[in-house]
Amino acid sequence: MKFNKKLPTVFLDTDSEYESIDSKVNIILSPSLYWVKKISLPVKYVRDVQKLLPSIFEDILPDGNYNYYAYKVDDEFMVFAYNDKFILDTLSKKGISLSNISNIYFAQSEITDIETALKINEKQSVYIKDGVLILVPCCWIEEKGKLDVSDIKHSKHKITLHQFGHIVETKSLYKIGAILTVMIFLLSSEYFITLYKTDKILSAKDEIYQNYKLKSTTFQNKALLKKYKNIHSMQTKIRKYISYILKIKLQKDERISFISLKNKKMLISFTGVSKTRENVIKKILTSKGVSFKSKSTKDSMRIEASL
Repeated sequence: MKFNKKLPTVFLDTDSEYESIDSKVNIILSPSLYWVKKISLPVKYVRDVQKLLPSIFEDILPDGNYNYYAYKVDDEFMVFAYNDKFILDTLSKKGISLSNISNIYFAQSEITDIETALKINEKQSVYIKDGVLILVPCCWIEEKGKLDVSDIKHSKHKITLHQFGHIVETKSLYKIGAILTVMIFLLSSEYFITLYKTDKILSAKDEIYQNYKLKSTTFQNKALLKKYKNIHSMQTKIRKYISYILKIKLQKDERISFISLKNKKMLISFTGVSKTRENVIKKILTSKGVSFKSKSTKDSMRIEASL
């Protein structure tokens, strides 16, 4: 019988030194190579959180091109942001070839059972605080030993680095695509206008009205357009408000218990907030131009925002 050979594991950090690596290894990324948050959101599945990750990290990330990852722990989510180029450059500086890497993991998902601070190099240590693996200078905390990753049983939370994703950022690709789309549209329009005569254009117009079940008059179609513009405007405002709410940095015991929509109103309930924190949240929403009313109880606050 053939048995799978257990690969050695390397804890990759920007301030650590490594001997020459010429065989396959697993990599655990130090907290110095990614950003992580432990958050509670009124959603059930990781796929719902994925859409929110860029906005969750928007206020803390330096300029660059980032990828994101998330997984669920009990009723909360661990969310990550990482820069492929920065990690690849670190691997290169440490003399670790990408061809020798089997899998790459976050330290957050792999080091979960340490009970005290452990040293990772001469300058830094790691320890767990409120469920998050923290990287701190050695002089800040008393260590009880050195981190050993040789016997770690890896989780399923691994990532793949994109070697060329940083060359052209996603935003730039969208801009290029938009320009090409506009150019194709303009050339196509010119071609069809030259090709068809006025009577065929009018015929095509009648066919479009019929196929898309448009109203018979321009006045009715404008009224329909106005209706959908109003719907679009409200949906845009809903997305903005949700973004503002999710960007509020909650304290340890604070939670968003629910978010709901009713009769052109958005209802948001916070629990575990003090009077001082209520004022902070109100100031944040006011600064964003959100029109709202609030009602407070002993340890909760209910906000009703107008859409």
